[in-house]
Amino acid sequence: MENKRRSFIKKTVMGISAVSIGGVLPGFSAKSYGSILGANERLKVASMGVNSRGNAVGANFAMQPNCEVLYSCDVDTRASEKFINTIAKIQDKKPKHATDFRKALDDKDVDILIVAAPDHWHAPAAIMACKAGKHVYLEKPASHNPHEGELAVAAAKKYDRVVQMGNQRRSWPNVIAAIEELKQGIIGRPYFAKTWYANNRPSIGTGKTTEVPSWLDFDLWQGPAPREAFRDNIVHYNWHWFWNWGTGEALNNGTHFVDLARWGLGVDYPTRVSSNGGRYRYNDDWETPDTQVINLEFPNNTLMTWEGRSCNGRSVEGGGVGVMFYGENGSMVIEGGNSYKVYDLKNKLTKEVKGSRKIGTGNLSNPSQDLDVLHIQNLFNAIRKGTSLNSDITGGHKSTLLVQLGNIALRSGSTLDIDPGNGHILNNDEAMKYWRRNYAPGWEKVLS
Repeated sequence: MENKRRSFIKKTVMGISAVSIGGVLPGFSAKSYGSILGANERLKVASMGVNSRGNAVGANFAMQPNCEVLYSCDVDTRASEKFINTIAKIQDKKPKHATDFRKALDDKDVDILIVAAPDHWHAPAAIMACKAGKHVYLEKPASHNPHEGELAVAAAKKYDRVVQMGNQRRSWPNVIAAIEELKQGIIGRPYFAKTWYANNRPSIGTGKTTEVPSWLDFDLWQGPAPREAFRDNIVHYNWHWFWNWGTGEALNNGTHFVDLARWGLGVDYPTRVSSNGGRYRYNDDWETPDTQVINLEFPNNTLMTWEGRSCNGRSVEGGGVGVMFYGENGSMVIEGGNSYKVYDLKNKLTKEVKGSRKIGTGNLSNPSQDLDVLHIQNLFNAIRKGTSLNSDITGGHKSTLLVQLGNIALRSGSTLDIDPGNGHILNNDEAMKYWRRNYAPGWEKVLS
């Protein structure tokens, strides 16, 4: 692991982040370099949710010489122990374990809370962190529901905290270059963006109600969500497919590329949203759609779609994920990696920009570690220097809201008319039932 970090720092930090931290001195290990920086120069982090993706994100933060992970916060003691051991191999000392992340928020030494817990915790944890004076790295989506997204935006502003959403492609150099070329007219005016995600997820079966395992604090895991009995097919990943805790594939993976589409089309809120889909592949406990199409129309005469196929991984444009922009003079595709292609109206490839690092789009926990350093250092620069975030909570909320509106259209069985000034649903009481959620007793007061 030490060799991994040394190589990582040499290749990535020297080439990308040297301006931020003064460069890594040749011949020094990451631990030695961290000592040179001194404790006061390193941003101190508490990581909430350290299983799988959370483990990868927290380890990536620990690999930064201008960062130290102080806390491992998880309701699963097994995951926390694994994470602590991972971090101990990277930095000078082991992080402390805290089952309840609020213990870390009480520590004045903590600067940043990483939120990689399930979706129903995203906005509540971010809001509580802002109230405690902490900055936040918030994995996508920004929130479980639109109301919480607005609360998170308001909290960041009220408490003057830096809150960055984890749509990391906003910091990838070739993706930035692609969007810039798009805005400069490489395909003329783009008026349609098609986004997609395809996978071959298996059935989750029918869960059995059982005793909560000794290693899990299930009550705290549920947190602000109304209580349900523990079943053996929920923790750790399958919560994505239950509305009480998750948000389906649309927010799980759609958020990333809908965000790029919104960026490329230069739009904020739509005027009309519709969606069709359902659970078609298996007959099991999975509640959210495994197959879904979302259509979003915008006031600048543009259209965006998202196609999600959780159980059939047939690629689109050669990739399982991506966004294709269609314009007056051609089209541009940004695939899963740090690369893009441009075609003319006769489908001739006119430009191709390739990334130097392979992206493991099938890797659910850590597909793009090296490139994600750029996003992390952007967060650090925003905190230390006041640099603009590539993905602040306001923009993160707008992109999250687009796919949330898609889910609301599907669940309410209606086409939504939207106020393009603020993204609110117009004249639809049935749809507005999904704008916010019900909470476990006492939790709504905590978030107010």
